[in-house]
Amino acid sequence: MTEPDVLGSEPAAADAPPPGAAQPGVWARGVRRSFGPVHAVQGVDLDAPPGQVTALVGPNGSGKTTLLLVLATLLRPDAGDVRVAGFDPMTQSDQVRARMGWSPDVFGLYDNLTAREYLEVMAAAYRVPVAARTERADYLLQLARLPEKADMPVHSLSRGQKQRLGLVRALVHDPTVLLLDEPASGLDPRSRSELRDLLRQLAGEGRTVVVSSHILSDLEEVADRVVFVDAGRTVGQHDIDDLPASQAVRTYRLRALDLPGMRSALERSGWPCSDAGQAGLDVQVTGGEPEAARLLASLVTAGVPVTAFAPLGGALEATYLNLMEGRS
Repeated sequence: MTEPDVLGSEPAAADAPPPGAAQPGVWARGVRRSFGPVHAVQGVDLDAPPGQVTALVGPNGSGKTTLLLVLATLLRPDAGDVRVAGFDPMTQSDQVRARMGWSPDVFGLYDNLTAREYLEVMAAAYRVPVAARTERADYLLQLARLPEKADMPVHSLSRGQKQRLGLVRALVHDPTVLLLDEPASGLDPRSRSELRDLLRQLAGEGRTVVVSSHILSDLEEVADRVVFVDAGRTVGQHDIDDLPASQAVRTYRLRALDLPGMRSALERSGWPCSDAGQAGLDVQVTGGEPEAARLLASLVTAGVPVTAFAPLGGALEATYLNLMEGRS
């Protein structure tokens, strides 16, 4: 008999996770999953330790959502080893679901329920004790900054408010692992800032947070590590502080009260620059932040009234673009 694609409840397996598996977090090796002739995931490795936000980055069609569905017990991989909170999603799905919160990029909401009722229904589905459901719902509404919307129907919420409600729904059973697929999709800048704060708070509580997003600037601000995937394969895993682009050639944009004076100071110091119009001057810096610090110090020493000094794009974006360019 052919195994079903979507996993149901299965008995626990006695086998221990492979050596090196991060027991409390998420661990995957050699994960493969095809849909007929389409090879969505062709060999993904992933390490997501507890207490950290791990970003999953890659172009559309790279296999990110398929991988998350495997981790969430919703798809059976064709090959590979996976552990979520120390359990195998294929043979121990009940144990994984009890410890894992899942927020897909598109999720359904019961529009005619109030926000509190919606969370209480989800709490019931996760078998949260009856006496604790209302208290849990109120806590999550506070966490989502929606307490004033508790008794409003879900259909009256804005898109950003619905997104935050959907995110805290994944926390209703107090999971230790969170899997979030494009949680910032459609959010305005304020809501994205609040989301970043929430993810950092959750990681600070010791949870494992795996988040997929196309908004690389947001990910760089919130993530501790990043896993790059392309064409269904892992092409790199790095701590955010150790991204290769941190030491590569990067363009810094500079502004000053005296723009001609800054240009002259740069030329005297041997720093070639290009004109960015009203935005200021662009300088190519090789050698990472130490060299950028030396550049800024030379301008300050020369008496240049610098008003802005920052790289164009973050190291995460630069690393991603370098990886994709090298694979195109």
